[in-house]
Amino acid sequence: MSSFLGSLTGSSGSSSPSSDMTARKEAFKENMRQQMAAESAQELFSTMTDKCFMKCIAKPSTSLSSSEETCLDRCLERYMETFNLVSRVYISRVNKERPV
Repeated sequence: MSSFLGSLTGSSGSSSPSSDMTARKEAFKENMRQQMAAESAQELFSTMTDKCFMKCIAKPSTSLSSSEETCLDRCLERYMETFNLVSRVYISRVNKERPV
């Protein structure tokens, strides 16, 4: 991160100011994309955990019964399969609607 911040404040020598600015903008955009992806993954995991816990754990205790483990395993698997399917369809639709 310090090298990223340093690149925002200093010049990189022989490159032109506009190409240097473009490179810094692209680095910033990529950094933001990575942060947003990490936040989305965290939110997905949290939502998935909450929903499956509510569905599968009737009486919380210090350990899980085998039926609770099976329920959680199946719930998490179905949730991820559904998320992946919806994501693929969404991306396909966005790509079809994108102007050529």
